[in-house]
Amino acid sequence: MDKAEKGTWQRVLEPIDRITEVIFGLLMAMTFIGSLSVATSGREEVRTMLIAALGCNLAWGLADAVIFLMRTWTERTRSRTLLASLQRSEPGHGQGLIAAELPPRLSTAVGPDGLEMLRQHLLREAAGTSGPARIGWEDVKGALATFLLVVLATFPLVIPFLLIDQTGPAIRASNAVALAMLFISGWMLARYSGGSPWAAGIALAVVGTALLFAIIALGG
Repeated sequence: MDKAEKGTWQRVLEPIDRITEVIFGLLMAMTFIGSLSVATSGREEVRTMLIAALGCNLAWGLADAVIFLMRTWTERTRSRTLLASLQRSEPGHGQGLIAAELPPRLSTAVGPDGLEMLRQHLLREAAGTSGPARIGWEDVKGALATFLLVVLATFPLVIPFLLIDQTGPAIRASNAVALAMLFISGWMLARYSGGSPWAAGIALAVVGTALLFAIIALGG
């Protein structure tokens, strides 16, 4: 049974989920800004682009929120199915079911004794689990956070267009903000995973820029 169902505190979204949603929103907004032409874009074209970028991120934020709820329900149902299978299985078969859910190296490392301990623990958990999987308030908050992260990632890139009248400098300033945010996102991912923050920040900024050009070239 997960923590939300027990009523204990848990993060609405894991750090990697929060960071990747921001990256996704950034790339979507950068696609629209990258399609602007410095030579031909007037204020009306810029305004249209900003509205389109916000509208696109609103739509994709909503889609991501729905997918978040679907994934949560599917994973929770899968967990309950595993618990039900463990209750009906012999110890050896139950250990095999658990091993199949673990990464191969981890299942090998824990060995039969570790798998049996996990099986016994899960059986105790299963004793307090009944009924189908449900979507709760914590899940709705997670979906809302997903939506907001994708949408809010648009605004830092829009601010230069509100402060700078000339399109060219505004585009360059917006691109600089996007690169800085990508670098910070890479830095945070590395801090979360234990990697090199500087290397990850630079790599994500470079990869994000390459993805932007690829998306625009493919008509995105």
